[in-house]
Amino acid sequence: MLVINGVSVSEGVAVGPLRFLDNKPKDILREIVCDCEREAVRFEEARQIACTQLESLFSRTKEKVGEENAAIFDIQKMMLEDFNYRQSIENMIREENVNAEYAVSVAAEYFRSMFSSMDDSYMKERAADVIDVSERVIKTLNPGLYKPFELQEPSILAAIDIAPSEAVQLDRDMILGFVTAEGSAVSHTAILAKSMLIPAVVGVGASLSDLINGKPAILDGSAGVLFIEPDDKTNAEMSSKLLDIRKKRAALDCLRDRPNITLDGKEIDVFVNVSHLSGLDDAVDSTAGGIGLFRSEFLYLESYDFPTEDEQFAAYKKVAESMGGKKVIIRTLDIGADKQAGYFNIANEANPAMGLRAIRICLSRPEIFKTQLRALYRASAFGDIAIMFPMIISTREVEEIMKITEEVMADLRSENIPFNENTKRGIMIETPAAVMISGKLAEMVDFFSIGTNDLTQYTLAIDRQNNEVGCLYDPHHPAVIKMIEMTVKAAHASGIWVGICGELSADLELTETFLRMGVDELSVSAGMVLPLREKIISIDLSHSNQY
Repeated sequence: MLVINGVSVSEGVAVGPLRFLDNKPKDILREIVCDCEREAVRFEEARQIACTQLESLFSRTKEKVGEENAAIFDIQKMMLEDFNYRQSIENMIREENVNAEYAVSVAAEYFRSMFSSMDDSYMKERAADVIDVSERVIKTLNPGLYKPFELQEPSILAAIDIAPSEAVQLDRDMILGFVTAEGSAVSHTAILAKSMLIPAVVGVGASLSDLINGKPAILDGSAGVLFIEPDDKTNAEMSSKLLDIRKKRAALDCLRDRPNITLDGKEIDVFVNVSHLSGLDDAVDSTAGGIGLFRSEFLYLESYDFPTEDEQFAAYKKVAESMGGKKVIIRTLDIGADKQAGYFNIANEANPAMGLRAIRICLSRPEIFKTQLRALYRASAFGDIAIMFPMIISTREVEEIMKITEEVMADLRSENIPFNENTKRGIMIETPAAVMISGKLAEMVDFFSIGTNDLTQYTLAIDRQNNEVGCLYDPHHPAVIKMIEMTVKAAHASGIWVGICGELSADLELTETFLRMGVDELSVSAGMVLPLREKIISIDLSHSNQY
């Protein structure tokens, strides 16, 4: 028996033969062309065909697995329409007199490398997407570069990586599970696998080779393990685990409408984090009490220029209306550091994580800030919207924020534009400075939300993008836990509520600790709402356990 370890991205157990998807093109050669304008036309025609294909995929996928997962192809179509992507290919064709296939492949690798180097999970997902859409264009330009693939029996599908468009077009009845040598736990394919309830493991490395193609296998998506030619003991263990998984899913589904109340009667809000409009369906379906963090920066990251007030208003209004009156906390733009939009023209910085980002951009460029605030306040007339400001380190910043928001509200009143006069304003606590003055900050705002990802980074002086010190990044560090405790006490002393919206909010090992501290709200990904609810209702705080 051969045991191969990887990263779990979708739980479940799959049993069947392992089949390799040969989805990589032959080598794309650089060819010098005489008529570069004709080559540019070839590219444009292929790009338009690819856009039409993606529109069709969106419709078909929406019928199969819902609009949330179909949004993958809407995003990819936007990438094909991106000016920088198109210009880089056309410029290379014209300036170097090369064939369109080669220019597309070079551009794809450039953008893949750029997205992969970013720390933000949403932007990392774009690396797989840019390869997927580029290969779609290349396949249109030269179909002979790709081999057709079709499964003859239900199988565990193995590949170097599996693009979303490949995954959705394969026969679902023939796919028992996915396993890839490369890939990321935050990729669209991983998300798609979860929605289709297909076990999936990524990042197993070079151990995944043609030498094991066709062999009997078991894929344990929960543990991130692939067993090749499993022995009798492993077969029995995996059969038992599969039964347990089915029971667990059924049990969790029974919790959909249960309140988040501990055994001794303490209730806590469980909200959901949303990174994009395409995540609204999952947010609604999760039965969460509201949205604890809506990341507005996607509007800027997906745009070629500053999104207009009306464009932002339409997005925020849709979020508010989708949640049917539940609370929606929208964070103002958190551009900077690893999340860059070129048109902001932010200078290169030696340490961007500590540079011009988030609220610092907003306060230094009030015209950008006011446009977003106007859109947010206008949308507040259509639901329970609260506004949250990131990367706070001082009372001076909060004073400036409040002054600008008051100016925006005054302008809207003078223009007779409706908005909610009682819109709540809160801040993210994600710097040690904010923790240490949290008592004063709590007197100035309506709520706190603790961003544990950056709080951990700044407290421990660990650059999350630096793999050399990644092993030192410990969100369970006593200093981080103490920072959270101090923030909660300061909030409650001033009579405001406090939540956690970072990765630690979904850490079930710390749920009881947070409840004992008095945290009022935990905001997690849609898939973690029911597991977190299950954990909460099993806790008894009447015991004297101390965190």
